[in-house]
Amino acid sequence: MNGNQRRGGGAAGGERRGREDRRGNNADKDKSNYLERVVAINRVAKVVQGGRRFSFTALVVVGDGDGTVGVGYGKAREVPAAIAKGVEEAKKAFFRVPRIQGTIPHPVQGEKAAGVVMLRPASPGTGVIAGGSARAVLECAGVHDVLAKSLGSDNAINVVHATVAALKSLEEPEQVAKRRGLPVADVAPAALLRAREEANH
Repeated sequence: MNGNQRRGGGAAGGERRGREDRRGNNADKDKSNYLERVVAINRVAKVVQGGRRFSFTALVVVGDGDGTVGVGYGKAREVPAAIAKGVEEAKKAFFRVPRIQGTIPHPVQGEKAAGVVMLRPASPGTGVIAGGSARAVLECAGVHDVLAKSLGSDNAINVVHATVAALKSLEEPEQVAKRRGLPVADVAPAALLRAREEANH
């Protein structure tokens, strides 16, 4: 009898493991669609009657590595739950980043709170020259060659939001030309236009 119970328990355990494996595989498939970078995790305390209640906050950057990126901030009693909330918030805040041959179209500076980040285009093969916080945003956005410099606060949250502000202020050459009432050739370098044509062909 005990042997049968053990065997039955083993079978149930196998079924349970099978369900967990299937769930894990599905989770891996979902995660594989996007790049996720946890930039910062902080422990925060709330003073309540009877003591302090601890929770965790997570700053997460999510992108598809092909021009779409978002930043989210999650808070929960456990670290995994905070990260999951941050990922969901980041997906709701997705925006497109203009790129030409893996770099940005023009120099730009972004400011948010005390954070100031300057971005400059770079030639192919340069790589992402940036600190950890800005690098996470640029890599998830699919920017492969860029020069970045933080000119303000070195707080990770401020740097990330300043980088996002810089990327959101980027414009395609066609947008600038239309606003100024000029042909595209007059507002964009010839090398940049040639690179775009080569990329399209």
